[in-house]
Amino acid sequence: METSYEQLCVADQRAVRAKIRSGSYCDHTSGLANGFLQANLVILDQSHALDFMRFCQRNPKPCPLVGVTDTGSPFIPTLGADIDIRSDIPSYHIYRHGVLDETVSDITALWDDQMVGFALGCSFTFEHALIRAGIKVWHIDNDRTVPMFKTNIKTIEAGPFSGPMVVSMRAIPQDKLDMVFAISAKFPMAHGTPIHWGDPAGIGIDDVNAPDWGDPAPVEDGEIAVFWACGVTPQAAILHAKPAISITHKPGQMLITDVAEDAGTPIATGAR
Repeated sequence: METSYEQLCVADQRAVRAKIRSGSYCDHTSGLANGFLQANLVILDQSHALDFMRFCQRNPKPCPLVGVTDTGSPFIPTLGADIDIRSDIPSYHIYRHGVLDETVSDITALWDDQMVGFALGCSFTFEHALIRAGIKVWHIDNDRTVPMFKTNIKTIEAGPFSGPMVVSMRAIPQDKLDMVFAISAKFPMAHGTPIHWGDPAGIGIDDVNAPDWGDPAPVEDGEIAVFWACGVTPQAAILHAKPAISITHKPGQMLITDVAEDAGTPIATGAR
């Protein structure tokens, strides 16, 4: 039986994860699991693992590394005792030689003992704090996926991994911009403060109403488009690296962890 987004909005993080694992929920996770870190996912063959870890270390703003599996293990015990990255994300993108080949809800059949999984913090994590401060988040209020865009900001390459930074966008009341900076600064594991605000063309976005991933979101009078570095950035890097197989979350559909939303700092720290 399918579970609705409205039902999961009031569930704790373990209940949400259980519904995802059972296959009864396969949609976006924005607004779910209040108080807990959400994470992007990248799975690669171990032959690419060190280069990808270097890529995250060199680009900590879009790639805040919060967890890594042992080679061949689908578990990240530092993020939650019962997390299984083969089944605990609503939908997975499967890339073969850098081309998106299929989207599935479980990757158990694809898993092998040479794979390494990487969890990267997600900006969905701090949205609850924005809401608690009285700032509306349009895509949550309207059950949509946050808009995401490729930019003209280049990441620092590592081995075969390189490409543009990806950003997510939220429309923020102009008089709340300082508050939003102060709030998001408290979440270094979830991309921290915005990287750009105002004219999208300043970072190479031609049309803010035509996102590369997610759903369009309006920017109303009195609001300003605010852009955060996004954990979909590795998916753009995978298109360049073209590994034989790589697996990621479907943008907007995250791994929900048992880590408190405001805990600690990412494994790879620093500012780009």
